[in-house]
Amino acid sequence: MDIKISDATPSPDERDAVDRRLGPPRASWDGAELRTARDMHVGFGGKEQRDRRHLLLPALQALQERIGWISEGGFNYVCERLSVPPAEAWGVATFYMMLSTQPRPRRVLHVCDDIACKVKGAKEVCRGLRTHHSPPLPHGVVGGHSEEPRGAHATLNEHHGAWTTSPCLGLCDVAPAGLLIEAGPVVVERSIGELSSEYAMGLLGGGAEPDDVLTQATTIGGIGALRLLKRIGKVDPTSLDDYKASGGYKALEKAFQLGPEGVIREVTEAKLLGRGGAAFPTGRKWEAVRTQPEKTRYIICNADESEPGTFKDRILLTGDPFALVEAMTIAAFAAGCSRGYFYIRGEYPLAAKRVQHAIDMARAAGLLGPTVMGTSFAFEIEVRRGAGAYICGEETAIFESIEGKRGEPRNKPPFPVQHGLFNKPTIMNNVETLANVLPIIIDGGAAAARIGTEQSAGTRLFCLSGHVAKPGVYEVPMGTTLGELMTLAGGVSGNGTLQCALLGGAAGSFVRADEMGLILTHEDTRAAGVSLGSGVVVAFDSSVDMKDILHRIAKFFRDESCGQCVPCRVGTVRQEEALHRIATKKTIGGVKGELALLEEIGLAMKDGSICGLGQTAYAAVESAIKRLNLYPV
Repeated sequence: MDIKISDATPSPDERDAVDRRLGPPRASWDGAELRTARDMHVGFGGKEQRDRRHLLLPALQALQERIGWISEGGFNYVCERLSVPPAEAWGVATFYMMLSTQPRPRRVLHVCDDIACKVKGAKEVCRGLRTHHSPPLPHGVVGGHSEEPRGAHATLNEHHGAWTTSPCLGLCDVAPAGLLIEAGPVVVERSIGELSSEYAMGLLGGGAEPDDVLTQATTIGGIGALRLLKRIGKVDPTSLDDYKASGGYKALEKAFQLGPEGVIREVTEAKLLGRGGAAFPTGRKWEAVRTQPEKTRYIICNADESEPGTFKDRILLTGDPFALVEAMTIAAFAAGCSRGYFYIRGEYPLAAKRVQHAIDMARAAGLLGPTVMGTSFAFEIEVRRGAGAYICGEETAIFESIEGKRGEPRNKPPFPVQHGLFNKPTIMNNVETLANVLPIIIDGGAAAARIGTEQSAGTRLFCLSGHVAKPGVYEVPMGTTLGELMTLAGGVSGNGTLQCALLGGAAGSFVRADEMGLILTHEDTRAAGVSLGSGVVVAFDSSVDMKDILHRIAKFFRDESCGQCVPCRVGTVRQEEALHRIATKKTIGGVKGELALLEEIGLAMKDGSICGLGQTAYAAVESAIKRLNLYPV
């Protein structure tokens, strides 16, 4: 496709899908089919059209959901509607894994082959599909389906689906996992756990639609009284009345009594650190935004949970969505934010549905809108869905994505608290961080600070998967040991002998079986040379080929690098190549030489990359080499 508006026109379905998302066109220059005399005298452009750029990704998603891919005619129509240059729109359309610019069937099954699913049988599922169904669709490629002449609409078998491999779907607790998406007037999106090749082939042949994996499908546990998970599986997540009966919106009432300064004081006294991995003090972030001279401020809940092995946010989003809406409202009140966004990863359809329902119910009850709870505080929330890009978990990449651009991180400074979304002061908190706000406001910051340790206060959610008897989400006080956490999850499954565990996800580190006494606090893990990260613990029994797992992690970073900066773009590719050469015994300079090269690449990525993806892409590889002695020389 030339990067310019062509003669291709949208189909009626494509036009309808875009118009439903953007509203009807106002004139022929804006995409209307009929020209009127008024068009010659009235124009809308300049700042008004630039302010609509943020709708680009939702418009492209609307095409994807209706047709199953983005055709040339549909792409042209989106560019006309939003006055976005085709070259820029093309860059966005080809950036996200879940968007396809090539024809493919309406029904596509995404099969996770990442680390947690890999050890639970994903390889066998993929092998069965290759043997008995078809090769997988290469990402972003036609994959064997005939393509019609340029500008036309491809016709594909409506009753025959295709499949593709996928990075982590956030369903590690029910691995091996899949995500079924079927485009149409009403898009079908279903998360599937314990996937078999036989069931997958039935789905691809037009079989019955599966039910979503609900929050109750996983194990919920912990040590002591649960604070963040107490409503999961016990309170109807779709009922505002049930949520209120369980104490919902008491925290917001108290927040209004405390006032903005009082709310920030309690959060600061609680020593709440961000739970997304960076561990920045939450109270300090809120205060920094509150004191900005700019009056337009935003808050974003980072729910783009894409770290392999992580699924705690999915549990909170689907099992307690009203709590997150309430917590975001409190944070917005404290910092003076007028609008909030939930940025939810595209692979979490049920989470997006539940959160949107909670927002709608809260708005109808006067808990959102121009007069929240009858006060003068005005606040609105909008859901935005990602489209398959791990990099969009980085805070500034989320800004770019919401603004309708490629999800590429920004240089810092300036920092988000000064110039964030739409260049305005912005709070960015992840799901677990916001979930901590309600018990802090209800019980008081001092009470929350007494849980855990002096430097790492509160409880923490950990996602256990892989070779554990009871995969699930566990809430424990900071200071719990890794061994105690493994015991909570029923111990080692598989062959019963623990080889190692991955702590913190693909961007984390491996720990040996003899390190189960590791204390899970920020200070203790830092001293041990590892990181808590996003709370991932993936266990591997002694039968697992860890070199294969390490190669999958390297492939993950190669695929997920946004390519903006050279150290990461080149380094992640060279890292995977070196590991591949070692695995195939085709080394350059022997294994010792390859390890030296990996060390040099890792240092360059760590020191020179713009964001955390490149800075941590070598972490797991380094720990496998130095901690596990995976490649003895």
